[in-house]
Amino acid sequence: MVHKVQMGQLTAPASRLKSVASQIIASLSPNFLLLDLGMAISFPTIALPVLLNAPEGLSLNDIQASWFGSLSSLTQPFGAFLSGPLVDYFGRRKANFIVNLPHIIAWILMYFAWNLPSLFLANALLGLGTGIMEAPINAYVGEISEPSIRGSLSTFTQLFLSFGTFGMYLLGAIVDWRHAALISLVVPISSMALVLLVPETPVWLLSRGREKDALNSLCKLRGWTTPEHVKEEFDQLIDYSKKLQNCVICYKMHKLETQDCEHYKMNPIKRSFYKFRYVMLAKETLRPLTFVMVYFMFYVMSGLTPIKPNMVNICGAFGMAQDGKEVVLNVGVITICASILVILLISKVGKRKMAMASLLGTAISCTALSIYAKKNLADTVFSYDASTFPKETSYVPLILFYLMAICTGFNLPWVLVGEVFPFRSRASAQGIAAASNYVFTFIGAKTLIDLELSGQLWGTFAVYAAIGYVGTIFLYFFLPETEGMSLENIEVFFNGDKIQTFANDPVINTIKKLKRKNVTQ
Repeated sequence: MVHKVQMGQLTAPASRLKSVASQIIASLSPNFLLLDLGMAISFPTIALPVLLNAPEGLSLNDIQASWFGSLSSLTQPFGAFLSGPLVDYFGRRKANFIVNLPHIIAWILMYFAWNLPSLFLANALLGLGTGIMEAPINAYVGEISEPSIRGSLSTFTQLFLSFGTFGMYLLGAIVDWRHAALISLVVPISSMALVLLVPETPVWLLSRGREKDALNSLCKLRGWTTPEHVKEEFDQLIDYSKKLQNCVICYKMHKLETQDCEHYKMNPIKRSFYKFRYVMLAKETLRPLTFVMVYFMFYVMSGLTPIKPNMVNICGAFGMAQDGKEVVLNVGVITICASILVILLISKVGKRKMAMASLLGTAISCTALSIYAKKNLADTVFSYDASTFPKETSYVPLILFYLMAICTGFNLPWVLVGEVFPFRSRASAQGIAAASNYVFTFIGAKTLIDLELSGQLWGTFAVYAAIGYVGTIFLYFFLPETEGMSLENIEVFFNGDKIQTFANDPVINTIKKLKRKNVTQ
């Protein structure tokens, strides 16, 4: 039975500031997951320069270094595929607690790494844990936030990813890589503690028939208010939940909205097959999933991400006027500043314009770096061999590199992952989308050495630039504007018979408004 909102003595509704604050506090636990994730994916950047051809202790040759820098990206997809079922079974809140365990083990193992197999095992476990984190983070934040602030709140979570990246770069400048791993243990432990302070998402609770708990959760998430002040939103969630409880097989096969059918008696394997067919392969899932995966490909393969593990040496190979470690630290600061600007601008500019501008800016920066490398660097320069680095330094590649970092910081694929998928397939689709990102990251990081051997640095960045230009064209034609839309409306949009492109085009929107006005008159 649906829980009825009790209308007692009316009290003043929670202020807007209080409502937003409650959602920010609730997102702290997944934010700390992202903090840990940022530190994990940045760890090879500080460890690889020390381990590459080290004179004593653990040492990696150039091939081993290439594998070490990309290994975590290879294991991340496996974790991402597991994250969806984990979130659906345990719920968003419990999953946020459980997914910290692999990283706790990995950081301890990394600190005590006694040989190369143990070092690689720890790095692989970091990647697995990072992949498992994806669905809990995106599903939780997307489901607790109001449409008006979801874009900013999702971007706010990405700010913690930037903090994690910067934090690891800072640790690399202060302590050795072993102690950096040990210090990193604090973050997953803190995340587990914060989970105890946040509620489960109302949508997931309603999907489990726990209406009273869902109402209490919604009250907490809207400024610790009383039921009468969330009645309208709760009723909408109830209606949405009822639709989710309908048998998806009946609806897809016969357009019947019913909860009373014989499909629950079907063979479990056959029923799972039909549910996969009608949920994961449904257009409201497949369309956004295909789009996000392609966006991830262009985002990852357009510059900064593939070179991150070898960033210190790339800086030396370009002959930048700053030490590579200083550049890496400054990139971390730039990423934080870019994330803050995205939070401030996303509701005004919109996701569509911001995504296209950032990818185009990245492509232009890579083009300029390619031209500089072609004209100023010898063909013998190789980023995995410090003896080939130029003796003369310049500020030109440094400025261009920072410009590329700024533009990369404005990309929004992770923000879209949190909002474009329907509830039935949200966790699994987010896991698959995250897995695709890590597959592309592995390919990008692993092929860096091959691109350099084939076409030197100028050819490498020329390839990244070309991918960025094609990606910008792709976003122009296929990225809709989702800023300010409810999750249900986004689902309806992708479930339409035709995907509308140029969704943010002012001319088309004006025509639509005029048509609606004429109809009403």
